[in-house]
Amino acid sequence: MSSSSAAVEPEQPSVLETHRFSLRQRILLWFVSWASYLAISLIGPTLRYSISFEERPSPPDASFEKPVIYSFWHRAVFASTWLWRESGIAVMVSRSFDGEYIARIIEKLGFIAVRGSSSRGGAGALLGLKSQLEQGSSVAFTIDGPRGPKYVAKPGPVLLSRASAVPMAAFYVALSDAWVLHTWDALMIPKPFSKALARIGAKMLVPAEADEAQMAEYHAKLQAALERATRFAEENVGRVGSAEFPVIKN
Repeated sequence: MSSSSAAVEPEQPSVLETHRFSLRQRILLWFVSWASYLAISLIGPTLRYSISFEERPSPPDASFEKPVIYSFWHRAVFASTWLWRESGIAVMVSRSFDGEYIARIIEKLGFIAVRGSSSRGGAGALLGLKSQLEQGSSVAFTIDGPRGPKYVAKPGPVLLSRASAVPMAAFYVALSDAWVLHTWDALMIPKPFSKALARIGAKMLVPAEADEAQMAEYHAKLQAALERATRFAEENVGRVGSAEFPVIKN
């Protein structure tokens, strides 16, 4: 995806895009999506969450702001999904087989899946996300997905912020105790009753007239913001439950 993508007039995206799958794939999709949904629904209520902001949110008691373009690392998707369930956040998901079951899982939890990625359907998906922002919703990118490299931000949020005049922000959810899978993203599955600290970075608005050099600068700022949020959350998750990081109603 290049920085010129936001100016392209691609085909209208289909938020409810469907695919044809083999019988084996349909069985796998059903099993994986329901097993994952049940795991999130069983473990999620036991987690002790706290939310920390780099800058004061509006309104002050908000768990997230809208409309905002959020970015987070793929490995934090489990804890993030439960924390912001039923929030109506639109999420870009890959058009791949893996993306299909992720879409089915998050839709069961009240998110809106918009198909596309940095490699397939990116321009159309950006239009779909822009439409959601225009309706007042927030959107989110698993920013190093769908296949990595881990901890390397892609430019989608920067393009979308310039095109939509909506600010972007980074966040990360750290866990005090988790199973870490041997996957490209080192996916974290929280152990029951773990502490979880969400750190949300300050908002950044990309000017509509931003040129190539400025776009690269904002891309670097987004990468730095993700790293900063990750470091803060990992360093402080053990303090969840203290006066500084009170547990929120989950």
